[in-house]
Amino acid sequence: MDAIWLSGAEWLAVLRIGLGLWWLESWRHKDKKGWFERGTGIEWAAGVAAKHRWNAVRSGFDVVVRPRPRTMAYVVVYAELALGLGLVAGFLTPIALIGGLLLNVLYFTLMIHDWAEQGQNAMMALISLIALFAMAWQTWSVDSALGWFG
Repeated sequence: MDAIWLSGAEWLAVLRIGLGLWWLESWRHKDKKGWFERGTGIEWAAGVAAKHRWNAVRSGFDVVVRPRPRTMAYVVVYAELALGLGLVAGFLTPIALIGGLLLNVLYFTLMIHDWAEQGQNAMMALISLIALFAMAWQTWSVDSALGWFG
């Protein structure tokens, strides 16, 4: 593979790190006090789920998220932080990529009617797939330094 300025593996590392920074920005801009103390994030998602066109989304939200809003707020917020840190550092990268892909699919499904959210989550999911199948942890990563994941 020919590439300009960096090697192909280095460009994949740039892509992985960029995706990690995207997750970190998603974490950074959240009003943590609102999410954790007032439940604003889960309350907003509950309103979206209640009006969702697919019954599976409405009932799934009611079974999994609604009974434990505080726990789910922490899960969402800290999952985004963990994904960001893992991808930027290249630590447990395949796990972070799969976790991020799953979270993007959940976000995409919940926000199926919102074009902006669909675009962001589709692009993040695509980057996750490319980074996963191209093994983007081979360069500039803790995983590579430790010899993990081949």
